[in-house]
Amino acid sequence: MRDIFNAIQKSAIRIKEAIDVKDIGYSQQENSSGETQLQLDIQCDMIIEEEFSNVTSVHTIASEEKEHAQLMHNEGKYFIAYDPLDGSSLVDVNLSVGSIFGIYEGDFGSQNMVAACYVVYGPRVEMVFAENKTKLYLLQAGAFEFVKEIRLKEKGNLNAPGGTQQHWAPYHKELVDSFFAEGYRLRYSGGMVPDLHQILLKGGGLFSYPGTLDKPNGKLRKLFEVFPFAFIYEKSGGRAIDGKGDLMKLPHANIHDTAICFFGSNYEIERVKEVYAQQG
Repeated sequence: MRDIFNAIQKSAIRIKEAIDVKDIGYSQQENSSGETQLQLDIQCDMIIEEEFSNVTSVHTIASEEKEHAQLMHNEGKYFIAYDPLDGSSLVDVNLSVGSIFGIYEGDFGSQNMVAACYVVYGPRVEMVFAENKTKLYLLQAGAFEFVKEIRLKEKGNLNAPGGTQQHWAPYHKELVDSFFAEGYRLRYSGGMVPDLHQILLKGGGLFSYPGTLDKPNGKLRKLFEVFPFAFIYEKSGGRAIDGKGDLMKLPHANIHDTAICFFGSNYEIERVKEVYAQQG
């Protein structure tokens, strides 16, 4: 695992440099979702692929930017799914973006996840790595230094509701509004990484991306985004569900499968379960 951890650190340092200096214009290519890719998306994907190509313990990688998984080393035992630059469309307005990594042993799947990691590229570059515990690292003078372990409180006060509101179900809107009525503060940038990072570091709250009229199975991808953050939140003393059951118990059929997802501290997740249990 140490060699994978080191490869992620090297990737993060190179991606930070790419964000600072590379062209962020649109390319002529589309990703697996049919979205036109930024030049920066392609560059970051290539950086991570190159770093993992040097790690013999990595068997296969799967990128949010590629249609199919890619074999790296036959003798490797780890399968890594990653989103090279989550929220990349926010770069041109100078908002925080991030990279997400799900580390699986033997094959892809929530039951095979052994570690997860994400990197935030903002005013500071921070990395959160979860294996047995969740640990925060800060990039300083070209190297990541350990800062602290992260634990969520029983209840938070931040509310990050994703998805287009006009496509929400009425009961979901009522749920979101009820948190605001309790005094929760809106924190939503359009970037999964910075929003979930803020909830983690501020002690708790709720990030939600429900099923909507246009995306009934959610938008966020299980292997690249949902499972890694579910793993991290659980290791941090929080919870992650699809409205009713644990996200880490969900199966997947395709590497680009999506899921409805809620991440938060215990109080908020219990509230979600109560509301969604009434929907049959």
